[in-house]
Amino acid sequence: MDLSVVVVSYNVRDLLADCLQSVQQGADGAYEVVVDNASADGSAQMVVERFPDVQVVANHENRGFAAATNQGIRLTHGACVLLLNPDTRVLGRAVGDLVAFMARTPRAGMVGPQLVYADGSFQHSAFRFPSLPQIFLDFFPLHHRLLDSRLNGRYPRRWYQKGEPFAIDHPLGAAMLVRREAMEQVGLLDEGFFMYCEEVDWAMRMHRAGWGIYTLPQARIVHYAGQSTRQFRDRMFVELWRSRERLFRKHYSPLFRRAAHLLIRIGLWRERQRLAGVADASEREARMRAYEAVLALQQEGDHV
Repeated sequence: MDLSVVVVSYNVRDLLADCLQSVQQGADGAYEVVVDNASADGSAQMVVERFPDVQVVANHENRGFAAATNQGIRLTHGACVLLLNPDTRVLGRAVGDLVAFMARTPRAGMVGPQLVYADGSFQHSAFRFPSLPQIFLDFFPLHHRLLDSRLNGRYPRRWYQKGEPFAIDHPLGAAMLVRREAMEQVGLLDEGFFMYCEEVDWAMRMHRAGWGIYTLPQARIVHYAGQSTRQFRDRMFVELWRSRERLFRKHYSPLFRRAAHLLIRIGLWRERQRLAGVADASEREARMRAYEAVLALQQEGDHV
């Protein structure tokens, strides 16, 4: 199967260079596109100079992940498109293994690899669709075993350790191989998501259309995790809940949304109480503004 690769980048030039180098070593001959979301660190120019075979789209503003990814996909023609975050590094035959799995699994619409941290340690790579227990545990992480459990949308580690592919609700969007035929049926990413949840929405649409979604543990990719989003931590907190609210409106019942809003309000009340322990006044104010913004999203959602 012919392969295209799309990477959306924002202000992580050195990581992007490592990512592209690993792709060229692990997916020789793939057609690559980098969409740069108005980085200020020379990322786009670096790609032009060091990777002349890679097509570069240099946006003049940060369009968000979904819109920029769609820009890249529209420039590709491969039967499969590998979407990678720039803070990833392909290991060994990971890309070939993903493509081979897609070739032998005709109804697979999407497959993700086993993600690992920089030191090689385990990283959850696949998740169940958002639920009320997951929202509760976001704010009240009672015990580490619960955070690592089915209640929090995680799949058992032993499933990964077996090394066999298994069906999932959705992969983490940091790395996923998508079949063009499935994209053509359900449409591209919803550009109403600026950051977060776009892959969850996509997977929900693919499941509804009858496509299977899988994790392939034998394909391993390093994910450094959150290198772009951590640059705007409080803003990204708001964007996370904005995206979740959009997801809930699209795919969940009014009863679920009301229960979710109640849990979020209780959780934010608790978080605001904890701000008294934050010594830095500017950090306290920034967090409070973020919490108030998320509360405003819930109030808006109550009237939709």
